[in-house]
Amino acid sequence: MADDGHEEGPRTNGHKVNGHKHPALSPTGRVSPPAAASSEDLPFDFEAARRALTPIQSEVPEDAFTAGILGTERQGGGIVIGADSLVLTIGYVVVEAESVAVLNAGGEPIEADVVAYDFESGLGLVRAIEPLGRPVLEFGTARDLSEGSTVVASCGGAETVMQKIVSKRRFCGYWEYRLDEALFTMPVHPNWGGAALLGLDGLLYGVGSLYVEDAREGEEEAVGNMFVPIDLLEPVLDELLLDGRRSGPPRPWIGVYAAEQNGHLIIMGVAPSGPAAAIKLAQGDVVLRVNEVAIGGLNDFYDQLWGAGPAGVELGLTLMRDGRVFESRIRTAARDSFLKIPRWER
Repeated sequence: MADDGHEEGPRTNGHKVNGHKHPALSPTGRVSPPAAASSEDLPFDFEAARRALTPIQSEVPEDAFTAGILGTERQGGGIVIGADSLVLTIGYVVVEAESVAVLNAGGEPIEADVVAYDFESGLGLVRAIEPLGRPVLEFGTARDLSEGSTVVASCGGAETVMQKIVSKRRFCGYWEYRLDEALFTMPVHPNWGGAALLGLDGLLYGVGSLYVEDAREGEEEAVGNMFVPIDLLEPVLDELLLDGRRSGPPRPWIGVYAAEQNGHLIIMGVAPSGPAAAIKLAQGDVVLRVNEVAIGGLNDFYDQLWGAGPAGVELGLTLMRDGRVFESRIRTAARDSFLKIPRWER
């Protein structure tokens, strides 16, 4: 637990995920630091936008696949995007949750069901089991934002920070995750997990995902946030509502946490019981080639991994361990087959 009371999760490559506790949902939680912005500073009806934002708290079974790295008690922000009490958040807050709570307009905890989790965007959806009495936040498009655009990051109430878009660029996460274009903002929002990124028109442009130390590309100690653009949700929203995930064959997954170091791809960790664990990949292994194609970093690795075919395809790996180069083969898997999501098991 950080000194400011924010729950922290994994941290690698200067990226960190977290949630935040709300007193109405978690009696032991503490509120955020003082606001960096107030409604008087904003050219839109912030009070209306704030009413569309709710904290989320979830509980995950101890034997869930993600429990070891993301914890069993998670907190984050939620954004009402549907008139039927549909709430959008960042997916790690609710993936594998067996119970979820949000707040209605009166500040009372309301049970919610997990509707969907999308691996490719990292977004998640829940639906309250009864009306929340909150307004719906309308979408903008990240195409209308550019470097230097002023935005507002908020989880409602005092958790509101005026930010600038400092970069729009590809993001490669260490957990087999990539966004072709992510939104990077400064200064940092203290409770970024599931925070709403609002434009000065009051529309929703993104969902808070990470704390990053390289918000400005190429700069050291450029502390800020990474937001998932809302544009990634709209094309797959109907599929997510129907099946809980996007349609089509799942991407291949091998279950590694990897980082770039000096032009090499280094294995930093292995997911228990995943394909990489099955062939005994180890921390410190260097991935030199995938299917005979040289790998210089995460982007190369994901190109070869996801371009090889659907989940289940076999890959050839050229690895280096303690200075020794060797060959191995790995059978990829569908990541969702390892998760405890009853809706997907029917």
